[in-house]
Amino acid sequence: MSIVEVLTGLWESSGLGALFNGTASWRNLVMILVAAVFLYLAIAKKFEPLLLVPIAFGILLANLPGSEIMYDSIGLTDPATMDAIESGAVQSGHWYDSGVLRLLYTGVKSSIFPCLIFMGVGAMTDFGPLLSNPVSLLLGAAAQLGIYVAFIVAIVFGFSPEQAASISIIGGADGPTAIFLTGKLAPELLAPIAVAAYSYMALIPIIQPPVMKMLTTKKERSVKMTQLRKVTKVEKIIFPVIVLIITALILPSVIPLLGMFMLGNLLKECAVTDRLSDTAQNALMNIVTILLGVCVGATANGETFLTWETIKIVLLGLFAFVFSTVGGVLLGKLLYVLTKGKINPLIGSAGVSAVPMAARVSQKVGAEEDPTNFLLMHAMGPNVAGVIGSAVAAGYLLTLFG
Repeated sequence: MSIVEVLTGLWESSGLGALFNGTASWRNLVMILVAAVFLYLAIAKKFEPLLLVPIAFGILLANLPGSEIMYDSIGLTDPATMDAIESGAVQSGHWYDSGVLRLLYTGVKSSIFPCLIFMGVGAMTDFGPLLSNPVSLLLGAAAQLGIYVAFIVAIVFGFSPEQAASISIIGGADGPTAIFLTGKLAPELLAPIAVAAYSYMALIPIIQPPVMKMLTTKKERSVKMTQLRKVTKVEKIIFPVIVLIITALILPSVIPLLGMFMLGNLLKECAVTDRLSDTAQNALMNIVTILLGVCVGATANGETFLTWETIKIVLLGLFAFVFSTVGGVLLGKLLYVLTKGKINPLIGSAGVSAVPMAARVSQKVGAEEDPTNFLLMHAMGPNVAGVIGSAVAAGYLLTLFG
């Protein structure tokens, strides 16, 4: 082999060679820029860095020229290839020849990662604010409005009922639930829906405040709510078990998600499994968040991601998320009137499922009007109710179209 052949081979296998020989394209470069923007927002602006940094880095890894980190050696992503392999018409490759993130991605497609995330979130959740102010359940339900409105709009846009249901669940601002439902109803849309859901969760501090301020008055935003009653330990232990049983009897399809969520919460509240609760809240949650975030980001390869269908999904997801915020705030305004000014409408925006991000945004917007106003604990009630609400909505859609 001559030195020219060696240099030619090095050039062809390099990232620069991939750019010039057509293996990589401008779409990959666009996604690299998107990853850079996400990293800036996460690091410089501190917009949910625990989510945005892994997602952004996953996007970067998948779009680097010549990257095969999501290479699929056995055709798992192509139903036609899998049918050909099963019929013997095509010889399958070895699973271990796939890219490392493609192998880890099985945790996303199988819903293992989303369910483990739910257990960790449950272990970090305090149902006290919800139990002390049961009206929070109504706010959490109202904040699912965007799911149903977006479902209708997605049908009008030409998506199938299964695809429309998967797209609309983005409005719940619940990444694990979006992945869980999409994996069962429309797995071909899993990549754009997962990226959209987690991106909007991370961008809540940008998206929600303008909507909240547009729908409320200064007087409404300045309302100080009374101190919450103290919830007993027995109430906190019984609540997750009762909610799971009732929900499961009505919608068995929601058991995987809600069951893991309530298990995590029970580990926290029962006071006899501190080590398990600590693991679920910290080590396990951190590990799964890294893996899930990187794998979700790695699905956003420019060649397959930058399509008109994906753009429609992303826009519909934003539409759903905005309408969910609108639903929560409008019910908050109604309760403000019915209670003669005792409920601050801002806490309605926290009815989306992103815990505790949405509650922190309610606190921040309220504090801008009055720095002495402390809404965080009041907003946590609708926030945890939103987790239950989005899971129930997913179970309902899965029952209808699954």
